[in-house]
Amino acid sequence: MSSLACSPLRVNPPAPAVQALGAADARMLIRSGEWAGHTSGLATRHVQGNVVVLPAAYAHDFLLYCQRNPRPCPLLAVSEAGSPVLPGLGDNLDIRTDVPLYRVWRHGQLVEEVRDVRSLWREDLVTFVLGCSFSFEHALLDAGVPLRHVAQSRNVAMFRTSIATEPAGPFAGPMVVTMRPFKPADAIRAVQITSRFPGVHGAPVHIGKPELIGIHDVTRPDYGDPVEMLDDELPVFWACGVTPQAAVMEARPSFCITHAPGSMLITDLLNYQLATL
Repeated sequence: MSSLACSPLRVNPPAPAVQALGAADARMLIRSGEWAGHTSGLATRHVQGNVVVLPAAYAHDFLLYCQRNPRPCPLLAVSEAGSPVLPGLGDNLDIRTDVPLYRVWRHGQLVEEVRDVRSLWREDLVTFVLGCSFSFEHALLDAGVPLRHVAQSRNVAMFRTSIATEPAGPFAGPMVVTMRPFKPADAIRAVQITSRFPGVHGAPVHIGKPELIGIHDVTRPDYGDPVEMLDDELPVFWACGVTPQAAVMEARPSFCITHAPGSMLITDLLNYQLATL
C-alpha cells in the first residue's frame, strides 16, 4: 500500500455497558481481539490518544514537530526508548497490543495493517501519544450537543487540508482535520466547550466554507466515514491527530508504527482532567 486511505474497520455498536467501561477493561477487550473496530463511543469517560512510534534517531525532530504544531499534535506522553509502557497513561498498558489496528510504515510507505506489533518491536523505538478529539466528544454529549457519527456508530470524518504545518527536520505536511456537522447554535456551543480542552485539539480551526481550507466535498472524507450534512447545518473542523501520518509520508523514516485512523489508545486519564476551566 502507498496511500493513507483508511481501511474499513469492524464497527461495534457502542452499547451503554461498553461506553461505561473503564480504561483497563477496554484495553483488555482490544488486546484479546474482542474489540476490533474504531474506539469512538468506547470507554467514553477516558482520554484516548493517537499513536506514533519512531526509531530514536527521529525522536528529537518529531518531538520538535509536535511542539511547533500543538493543535494537531498535542503531546500527552513520550516513552523511554525500547519501552512498550507509558506509566503516566495507564497501569498494565502495553503499546504493542492495546490499539485495535496499527499501521506499519517503511520509508514513508504504508506496508501493512496489523492487530499486534510485538513481533515488530525494537529496542530503539520511542512512542509518542497525542491527544484525540474523541476525548472532548464526551463533554459535548454531556452538554446536549448531538454528534451524528456517534449516534450512527460511525468513525468521525477526516480530511486533508491545504493548511500547512510548521516543519521540523524532515517532518512537514498538511494539517488533517475532523469534521462534525452542527446547527449554528450547537456550533457556537461546541466552540465554547472544546476551547476548554487544548490537550485534545481545543477549539475548531475552521467553521463553514470547507473550500477555503482545500476541502471540496465534505461527503467524501479522506479517512473515517462520511456523515450526512443537513441544509441548516454548518461543517465544523478540528485539528486531528492523523496529521502526523501525513508528516511521516513526508519525512519517510526507515520505520514507523501509527494507529489506524479512528483506532485509538485508551488511557487511564479521565476527560475532565484535561479541562482548563
